[in-house]
Amino acid sequence: MLRTETDDGTGVALVTLDRPAKLNAIDLATADELAAAWRAFRYDEAVRAVVLTGAGGRAFCTGIDRGAEVPQPPSPYTIDDPLIAIGPKANDLWKPVIVAVEGMACGGAFYLLGEAEFVIASEEATFFDPHTTYGMVSAYEAISMAQRMPFGEVARMSLMGTAERVTARRAYETGLVSEVTPVGGAVDAALRAAAVIASYPTAAVQGTVRAVWSAKEAARAQALAHAPQLIALGNLAPEQQAELFGKRGAGGTYRLR
Repeated sequence: MLRTETDDGTGVALVTLDRPAKLNAIDLATADELAAAWRAFRYDEAVRAVVLTGAGGRAFCTGIDRGAEVPQPPSPYTIDDPLIAIGPKANDLWKPVIVAVEGMACGGAFYLLGEAEFVIASEEATFFDPHTTYGMVSAYEAISMAQRMPFGEVARMSLMGTAERVTARRAYETGLVSEVTPVGGAVDAALRAAAVIASYPTAAVQGTVRAVWSAKEAARAQALAHAPQLIALGNLAPEQQAELFGKRGAGGTYRLR
């Protein structure tokens, strides 16, 4: 479920992933809602900047809902990825998007973090990538984070899986996060920044967004082209993944850094 509110005075839309009982994991319906929201903002002149967050405070987003059923084609060269179009850039939106993170952001959340202009997080936010722990290749997620963080930091986070979580402070130090706020303050800080940006001439703002993205667009597109094959060849079979997920509560610990 997605909740959208627009402040006509500032021109800022607040988009909230509203599945707190599921830690804002994205099911197929929410994925469709996200894509539709970004496309709608392209035509809405009243919206000049967007803030994206998650409801409940425990998590911004924990990736794909494990209950989602996505049949796959029998080919090692392609996959049907239900999250591939959940981000603003995937839907050709070049209005600025700021993400406000409270709590956990992990796995498929990086599709959204990777397509935002910048990220603001509260001091208790944590970031991690569980893919390898459960026998899955981190491809789209790692590629997205490689556009924002140093190589070694991306590699470590992607490879350590659930054993390690990156704190908001460390995320700030490595460039993933641009501002750290007190707990509960990320959305307000993001709304303030978005209101400033939205007050400027929108054509200049959107042109600047497009210019910044053009600096890394070719390398990103080339890397993403390899993702389907890497996932198809490297992922464990679904039943083996499910077995690993079933063991996740058995004495698991993690390290903060």
